[in-house]
Amino acid sequence: MDVNDILRKAEEMRASDVHFVSGLKPIVRVNRELETLDEYAEITNEDMWEAYDFFLKGNIEKDKSFRERKVLDCSEEFNDIRLRINISYSDGVPVITTRLIRNELPSYEELGVPDIVRRMTAQPQGLILVTGKTNSGKSTTLNALINYINETQNKKILTLESPIEYKHTSKKSIIVQKEVGAGGDMPAYSIGTKNSLREDCDILVIGEIRDRETLDAAIETAESGHLVLGTLHTKSCAETIDRMINFYEVRDQTTIKYLIAALLKLVISQRLIKNKTGELSLVPEVMVVDNVIAGILRKEKLTASEIEDAIQSSSGNGSIGLINALAELYVSDVITLDQAKAQIEEKNVEILNRTIMQLRMKKDEQPK
Repeated sequence: MDVNDILRKAEEMRASDVHFVSGLKPIVRVNRELETLDEYAEITNEDMWEAYDFFLKGNIEKDKSFRERKVLDCSEEFNDIRLRINISYSDGVPVITTRLIRNELPSYEELGVPDIVRRMTAQPQGLILVTGKTNSGKSTTLNALINYINETQNKKILTLESPIEYKHTSKKSIIVQKEVGAGGDMPAYSIGTKNSLREDCDILVIGEIRDRETLDAAIETAESGHLVLGTLHTKSCAETIDRMINFYEVRDQTTIKYLIAALLKLVISQRLIKNKTGELSLVPEVMVVDNVIAGILRKEKLTASEIEDAIQSSSGNGSIGLINALAELYVSDVITLDQAKAQIEEKNVEILNRTIMQLRMKKDEQPK
């Protein structure tokens, strides 16, 4: 199996991922659709071990970690493209999934990220979170924001990533990027986050907040006068708050609610959906934490619907509800009504319809 040739083919097809699975031909993902590369032979078990050696490039520490933990995340470069590689086992044979990350990082405008998100990066301290499910473009949005800060602010930016996806070059800011994990620069996010306090950084970027220890360290960093940007694997702003609170024991949750209300500045929860042309469009839900939302976050009993209603009614401060974002895309003829409805619960369809009518009326009232 010629892994180089398969990666070249994937690059030509503008694929986002390549799947190497024993017993199947190589498979790529293009615009969310899986396509089999029929010009290549079926992958054998021996091919998979050769591919494993190809991606590890003789790194003994990574090999040891994989043999012990049976899973490995790492990164490599191919033709100026960064590869994010995940290796695991299936029936005693490696399974390899490779994400292709192109260096031509789009701007936040090209991505469709609301301008309020960019403006909030001028905060001197606090916590900004980019959230979404897997393959929702979180890393791309986060790196577009890093690039914007790099071009416009005189700061020291420290990033902790697993693995590093986009390689940044220092411009107006200083950027130090550290890879977290086996064979990397830091053994764990929590250790790297704690150490950042000694590295005189202005902005800390945490590739993923995945446990209480990392969140504790992020909160401590934000409290000490730094701006912290991070990601979580959650599907909405309300779920993000719930996840953060539930990192903690019940007896500690009142304290953490007050800290979150004080330090959290903004959450953008994003999803990518296919539009009318078959391409992917960003659907952003944005929660700007003002006094109203901070008050809700401090409440003893907190419900997702209460947070969602607060976001929906706080458009004046830059917040954007999911329904508003979908309605805007529909009225702008980017997505169909069915595509919009597929993103919400049945009980919210009537609210979507009303929001669409209100947006159309506003557009009709605007001078031609």
